Amino acid sequence: MPQPLRIAIAGALGRMGRQMAETIAADSRLELVAGFHRPGSAGEGLVERDEALALADVAVDFTTPAASAELATACAARGGPALVIGSTGFDVAELKAIAEAAKKIAIVRSGSYSLGLNMLTGLVEQAARALGPDDCDIEIFEAHHRFKVDAPSGTALMLGEAAVRGRGVVLDDVARRARDGLVGPRNAGEIGFAVMRGGSIVGEHSVSFLSDGERLTLSHAAGDRSMFARGAIAAALWVAGRPPGEYDMRDVLGFTAL
Repeated sequence: MPQPLRIAIAGALGRMGRQMAETIAADSRLELVAGFHRPGSAGEGLVERDEALALADVAVDFTTPAASAELATACAARGGPALVIGSTGFDVAELKAIAEAAKKIAIVRSGSYSLGLNMLTGLVEQAARALGPDDCDIEIFEAHHRFKVDAPSGTALMLGEAAVRGRGVVLDDVARRARDGLVGPRNAGEIGFAVMRGGSIVGEHSVSFLSDGERLTLSHAAGDRSMFARGAIAAALWVAGRPPGEYDMRDVLGFTAL
């Protein structure tokens, strides 16, 4: 029988950290070898970061952009483990740090680890390719719980990136992230983002294609965080032993090979 894949969890005391631990415990293919949190954090089973990394084949990180970028650098400096990153809201410097780390280790980074959302991404790209800016306007809506700190969500931006891949443009050139006051008529080809925050919403996303007289909406709603944990586990199993590089869930699911 093959040895289970050894997993370390960053942010082990957080919501996704606890969900990851529960999901790993129920999977015989995996072994949770360590969890770590902020320096000085106390809790059952917690160890220091370097000790956790030394024990693991893959580290899973759903923390903050700054912490994820720092962890990627630390993993690269020691030659491993591979890394699965689920944080969102990165700035340019943090993305650069992760890209540099990916020259030495394998990293999966995704705005969402939901299989359904990644299927939605593919459908959005196809629809945007077929329905050009002269035919349809695109608007993206997302809703999350009151504690989420970044907006638009990483998944909403991932959907935006899918739309611009379909249209062959750059997201920063066409994104309209807010509308307030006398903004004038909608610019042709822009992609609008709308955000809701409140309650305990796990995650809702929709992409609408609007033309004169009709509207097509593609949407996804998350019921609980276990779906993200299952996707992260699929990513961990896939990335273990891969050559250095920065991958995403399209690679994990084989979409990029299609």
